[in-house]
Amino acid sequence: MAEPLFYLDRSDILDGRLADVRDGMRELAGFVRAREPRLIAYHFFVDDTESTMSVLAVHPDSASLDLHLRVGGPRFRAFGALVRMRSMDVYGSPDPAVVDALREKAAYLGGATLTLHAWQAGFSRLLPPIGSDT
Repeated sequence: MAEPLFYLDRSDILDGRLADVRDGMRELAGFVRAREPRLIAYHFFVDDTESTMSVLAVHPDSASLDLHLRVGGPRFRAFGALVRMRSMDVYGSPDPAVVDALREKAAYLGGATLTLHAWQAGFSRLLPPIGSDT
């Protein structure tokens, strides 16, 4: 059985770009929702100081994350003018080609560090969807 992957990144929002980031988040979430039916969860967050954007995604397997990177890649690049990614964490074991694509994404969005975390123990349960807006 394929192993799910949990993805989390954090980016500093560039000065004066918060409104653009929020617009971009909504647009990207809608784009991904329409094109990636296997993606389990895809959420954007802004911290209470409105200086950090976080992206949280849950993929059923490495193939889903690979598709996400290929489909969304051109749109992710647009965020390069809005944020500087500082960290990218993947929980689970993505395929080596996916790891390479993640490193490329981290580089063009500001040089973030990619950290891979190997599963040790635990379980998952599906939760009701968060919010109805994308």
